[in-house]
Amino acid sequence: MTMPVTDSVPAPDPGRPYRVRELATERRGLRGALMPILHAVQEEFGWISQTDVPVIADVLNLSVAEVHGVVTFYRDFRREPGGRTTVRICQAEACRSVGGVELADHARRTTGLGFGETTYDGRLTVDEVFCLGNCALGPAVQVGDKVHGRATPARLDAILGEAR
Repeated sequence: MTMPVTDSVPAPDPGRPYRVRELATERRGLRGALMPILHAVQEEFGWISQTDVPVIADVLNLSVAEVHGVVTFYRDFRREPGGRTTVRICQAEACRSVGGVELADHARRTTGLGFGETTYDGRLTVDEVFCLGNCALGPAVQVGDKVHGRATPARLDAILGEAR
């Protein structure tokens, strides 16, 4: 069964820039404040909007390019909303050597989603990750905060079934 992929971003929230400014202002005195601010914005909204970047840059007196560069450099910062459930499949060498590639291919076939894609209804996102710290039990997948080791296609189907 494949699931359609989303191709749109939700309508802008008119109060979001004010809240982003508030989050940034609360943290601007921290050493290396940009990272804690970005994490706070993502924790609150689930993603970092393109419109958040100039607000954060203004509060920190940085260029928009500097903030944008950090947001786009780190893979954990989402630049579009993720699904209610995110499944992360390890693609580090240890997991790849014991079936991580095949597991990712299986996820792509069964969900219709490539890495970084979300279903049209916002229920599921599939992402790749490069090490979940579970190398001895690879291939590993993470759903929410729970890491699953020795994942097989059948086990992934069961995990995805629970997530839907």
